[in-house]
Amino acid sequence: MAERLENLTDRPDGSAATSVNNDLLSQVLAQIRLTGDGVVLTTVASSEALPLASHAGVVCLVTDGNLLFESDDDPAVDVASGDLLLLPHGGGNRRLSASGGPANAVVCRFRFDPDSLRGMIMALPNFIHIDAVEGASWLGGLLHFMMIEASDIQPGAGLMISRLIDLGVIRALRTWIQRGQTSGWLGGLADERIARALKAIHDAPMQRWSIDTLAGIAGMSRSNFCERFAALVGRSPLRYQNEWRLTLARDLLRRRHARVGEIGLSIGYESEAAFSRAYKALFGHSPRGDYNLDDRSVST
Repeated sequence: MAERLENLTDRPDGSAATSVNNDLLSQVLAQIRLTGDGVVLTTVASSEALPLASHAGVVCLVTDGNLLFESDDDPAVDVASGDLLLLPHGGGNRRLSASGGPANAVVCRFRFDPDSLRGMIMALPNFIHIDAVEGASWLGGLLHFMMIEASDIQPGAGLMISRLIDLGVIRALRTWIQRGQTSGWLGGLADERIARALKAIHDAPMQRWSIDTLAGIAGMSRSNFCERFAALVGRSPLRYQNEWRLTLARDLLRRRHARVGEIGLSIGYESEAAFSRAYKALFGHSPRGDYNLDDRSVST
């Protein structure tokens, strides 16, 4: 029997229910999974650049000296001792070099799960800079454990590093959201009115939401709500709801709680063919690809 979709809204990753899973940022970030790819202590000589891979995200914590972050798309940023720099999309056309003398840093690489929502990942900024003062409550502790793992490899180090990088990325995103200068779906979380509508969608994904009802929850007129939602989130409210339903359906497929067609019907599609078309348009492959993820031969 298919598990009710509503039961997945608090824990789409299958973890035990906790209070933190009830907040919207946790629900969304649960669908952006990443894996740590390594952590190293490095020294950058004066005027030399730190190698940045174009295919991996980067978390850089400066431990001594200064680094200068430069990009073709953004103004130069001075990354001082005690600061964190997050590059969600990797190096690309960006350069990180020592400024005013040699600098030391802890550099972490990570990769996003290819099945994470690509639209959400692409909406992340090119970089997030958290200075030592702004991150005073957590940067020191994160740096402490990063340095331990980088200098003394112990059993379970791979998992520990991955979790620490995960923590660093989430804390950086939370700090960035609190500035109120965000865009994309993160911008939706930063806007109190739009966030109320987003949370309503996440809390009841199978409800037949109307624009008027969501606008009422946000406390806005219909036209202003639609315009503001699209500007911040990057898609219309009803399209966002459909993508969230498909995301939860993907979780059901991977748990194999029901046949492919039954899961499609459970999220509101009238046929398996229509469900498959929408699923492939969002994730780039058919729902059967996730249903048979472990290559077990099961009739659907």
